[in-house]
Amino acid sequence: MVVEWIDHLADTYEIHVYSQRVNDVDRSKIVFHRVSRLPGPHLFNFLWWFWANAWRRRRDADSDGLKFDLVYSPGINCLDADAVTVHIVFAELLRRVRPEISFANNRVGLWPRLLHLWLYYRTVIFFERRVFAGASAQLILTAPQSAGEIRHFYGRSEMFPVVPAGINHTEFNPTARTQLRVSARKVLGVSGDRFVLLLVGNDWRKKGLGTLLNAFDDLVGLPIDLLVVGQDDSAPFAPTIREKSLEGRVRFLSPRKDVEFYYAAADAYTGPSLEDTFALPASEAMACGLPVIISSRAGASSLITHGEDGFVLDDPTDAKKLAALIRSLYQDSSLRERMGQHAATTAAKYTWARSAQELSAIFQQILVRKGNARGIDTTPEPLL
Repeated sequence: MVVEWIDHLADTYEIHVYSQRVNDVDRSKIVFHRVSRLPGPHLFNFLWWFWANAWRRRRDADSDGLKFDLVYSPGINCLDADAVTVHIVFAELLRRVRPEISFANNRVGLWPRLLHLWLYYRTVIFFERRVFAGASAQLILTAPQSAGEIRHFYGRSEMFPVVPAGINHTEFNPTARTQLRVSARKVLGVSGDRFVLLLVGNDWRKKGLGTLLNAFDDLVGLPIDLLVVGQDDSAPFAPTIREKSLEGRVRFLSPRKDVEFYYAAADAYTGPSLEDTFALPASEAMACGLPVIISSRAGASSLITHGEDGFVLDDPTDAKKLAALIRSLYQDSSLRERMGQHAATTAAKYTWARSAQELSAIFQQILVRKGNARGIDTTPEPLL
């Protein structure tokens, strides 16, 4: 998301990026300031990052005289941002996943991993409270439902701007999917009689993989398979897969840069997320002309008219309802085709150019409030 914004805003702003790594960004368009990475558990690196990026920016200000007109953070990454994109409200996420990550509901071998997860969530919520509860940072939502969560947990009730993600329609479109379909299924070893569900993303607990696996209880006897694409650890789901005899029907695959390869191989996208502020893969799948089933907790659900260009699962833990929706798509090819066509039409409205333009307008409003607004030819310097 940030990469696309940089690409569209770099001609308007001088952009300095402070990050531990930069991928898929044209370095000629930015000034990159590398922040070192601390090896070890993710929690330790997260804490290190908070100190290290602040120290690096102070050092650059003192030694090089760098003065930024606007500081932007894509999430909870610093405490002095002028603008913060809200991708997820961790306080709400923890409330929803608490039963799943409780020690009592998991085998002892997973307790170290769960302890790390608990500490990580609690740490992020600590910083989240500092950022979200204060009035200094302009919060920018990627989906409207986050407003209620921020109001509930942090008491801020003002109207927040919503800037949904865009879609690269050059890569994600029905024509490209159709052209790739045969070769993608051949490479993956998927026979023509199998109905393939797809889930893309990391943090599979949050993405609702547990609900999706439970849905197979009501899909017995149907030739339905599931592809799960991401970098998360599949070990916590192995016992469930064995108990339900889903070996060979549920496959965990590594991400590819050409993720449209996976959309081409699939017959439907399923994302019963417990918490997912936008769910970009769902909107990309729609752009490819795939019928999608996502939960009301995914921000992309705000794009969908239930039953027309997708299905919205009100309760992301309702495996029986999810199974019924999957079954309806499997059994009715005309429904799949019609819903996929409508999905592509809906997704066509959302572009990265539009998204970046909306973000830029918010930046300009912030700069006016700060007294730093300039004409478009003498560009300000936001920090991303």
